[in-house]
Amino acid sequence: MTEVTPETGKPTRAELWGLVHEERAALAADLAVLPEARWATPSLCDGLSVREVLAHLTAGASLGPVRWMAGVIRCRFDFDKQVAMRLNEQLGASPAETLERFGRAVTSTTKPPLPVMAMLGETIVHGEDIRRPLGIRREHPITMLTPLAEYYADSDQVVLAKGRIEGLRLAATDGPFTAGSGSPVSGSTLALIMAMTGRADYCDELSGDGVATLRERGAKA
Repeated sequence: MTEVTPETGKPTRAELWGLVHEERAALAADLAVLPEARWATPSLCDGLSVREVLAHLTAGASLGPVRWMAGVIRCRFDFDKQVAMRLNEQLGASPAETLERFGRAVTSTTKPPLPVMAMLGETIVHGEDIRRPLGIRREHPITMLTPLAEYYADSDQVVLAKGRIEGLRLAATDGPFTAGSGSPVSGSTLALIMAMTGRADYCDELSGDGVATLRERGAKA
């Protein structure tokens, strides 16, 4: 397993890519034995099945800055339209083909113009979007989740996160992550990450006076 640099507590770029690749490989392994009928299960991404979310991850691993910008222009700066277009490009004719395409992208370092940390976040968050409805659980190292939680708490890039926790004080119960000030919200680092990124379902795993606010903001995501 890729280790986080001990001197800083922050993963280097190379270490981040190693973590992304490990997370992709783990997700591919989890889905390798999924019955075909379950690929249509609704994910935690509103309106998307688990199969469609996996195709979205493949698209993100196959889209460099030039193709990303070309798609933005083609879609007239409608980013949701571009996401749907690229997802459909990677969906394939069957769940088996969707998984095969994702498998080919596991070790890719291609990405849109985003930080590598954002790619790790996409992989973990969308991995949970897929796993949770399927009843699959994965234990993520706290050394990986903590810097990711810190990234989301300080960024609205890709997904509203920093703005969603305004006026709230987040504190992990399984690691050192803390952020913000105001009404308290506590729980596992993973649950905090998922709630910060708009997954209101994970608020069931959190406690504190600020949970209701976070749940409401997540429901509006």
